[in-house]
Amino acid sequence: MTRKDVYLTPEGLENVKAELEELVNVKRPDLAVRLREAIQMGDLKENADYIACKEEQGFLEGRIQELEEMIISAVIIEDVDPDVVSIGNTVTILESGEDDSEVYKIVGVTEANPSAGLISNESAIGKALVGAKKGQKVVAETPGGKIKFKILKIE
Repeated sequence: MTRKDVYLTPEGLENVKAELEELVNVKRPDLAVRLREAIQMGDLKENADYIACKEEQGFLEGRIQELEEMIISAVIIEDVDPDVVSIGNTVTILESGEDDSEVYKIVGVTEANPSAGLISNESAIGKALVGAKKGQKVVAETPGGKIKFKILKIE
């Protein structure tokens, strides 16, 4: 299987590591205790607590593997070019026909959180912005149609 690079800022990597530590050192042991208690109740076929714990264990272990894979595949974005939009840059844009500018940080898919101003380099707007320069006008092909932006500032 080919690994896909996971683009993360240093803060994003720390968040992934913190979540992994929480799952491995707190949630996994807690779940193990609950699972032992459910097993002690007997008859596992009709034991709702046991079934629920086993399902939760599956999700937990899956998330742990996902986080470990992210850490192994992490490409840390630190040095960003202030002249060209790339992952790690904060970009101020003005949508055509709007009065107020918007500020977004371009991040990898893992860190994306549009409501917090973090947009993925793989999103429609992120794709349109990556590689562009200050003053340039770009068009994003979104599910709702084309959106035109002017890049006001790159940090």
